[in-house]
Amino acid sequence: MTLGARIAWDDTILPFQLDKSDIRGRIARLDGVLDRVLEQHDYPPQIEALVAEMALLTALIGQTVKLRWKLSLQVRGDGPARLIATDYYGPTDEGEPARIRAYASFDEDRLDPDADPFSLIGKGYFAILIDQGQGTTPYQGITPIAGGSLLSCAETYFAQSEQLPTRFALSFGRSTLAGEGESWRAGGVMLQHMPKASPFAQDGGSGEDGLMAAEDILDKEEGEDWNRANLLLDTVEDMELIGPSVQMTDLLVRLFHEEGPRVYDPQPLVFGCSCSAEKVRQSLSIYSARDIGHMTTETGIVTADCQFCGAHYEFDPATLGFEATKSPDEDE
Repeated sequence: MTLGARIAWDDTILPFQLDKSDIRGRIARLDGVLDRVLEQHDYPPQIEALVAEMALLTALIGQTVKLRWKLSLQVRGDGPARLIATDYYGPTDEGEPARIRAYASFDEDRLDPDADPFSLIGKGYFAILIDQGQGTTPYQGITPIAGGSLLSCAETYFAQSEQLPTRFALSFGRSTLAGEGESWRAGGVMLQHMPKASPFAQDGGSGEDGLMAAEDILDKEEGEDWNRANLLLDTVEDMELIGPSVQMTDLLVRLFHEEGPRVYDPQPLVFGCSCSAEKVRQSLSIYSARDIGHMTTETGIVTADCQFCGAHYEFDPATLGFEATKSPDEDE
């Protein structure tokens, strides 16, 4: 395989459908995007692993949002890893790349270097939020942390909140290619069964703590299709997921050729942050001059740093808050 062919599938999401099973899915590969996400910060290895897994899940889930919509994933817990947050921005126009960003908040003093990364989250919740733009009410769905991994949390979320059987296979980590330096690579497959009818309401499911699972939603025929596709996905190897030697289309055929796979247009993905001086200014518009005074540094400015991309902003305090006395144009 040529280097050009390899690069063509990096930072890409490939949607597909398995016609014989009524299952839709996505394959994602993250390369430079994941490096860009993580190079903004100096995270410990366990936090890097959590952010990498969340970014990959976000790419797989986010591909379904419409133009200019934003999908966000959040994991909040009471452990040392307090927050893992990611945003996926749908393309601004057809054919344009989607954008992704991510960051983590954690207590470094509480991190156990020998602990499994997921255990550092503790008890908390997994949330998906969809923002359709100005003038709309964002959608939010929340489920408890469960299952022993972030991908299990996502599977539980779809079963419990959306009643859609969902399966993920993920691989991610640092890799070194011949003649190249070390870099992050990640790859994954997402399967999702589209139910033919609404499932029967029930008091509890067969998952952890009574949460819903895929088998609680599907009827016998759907369950057979779902189980068959999952057995095929079980044969995937880590190196097939992350590449770079196996193209996405080749992987899809290798796994699901008997299921009638049909591919759609691939979606390119780039690192991108939506922060700006104007958005920071708007977030500070609710504060009084007295509040702004408490935020002012000894050098007479108000500063703000973007948690996602590290951008640094400086403002004249007189231009901030609802009692501002100077125009933002005078902030130069």
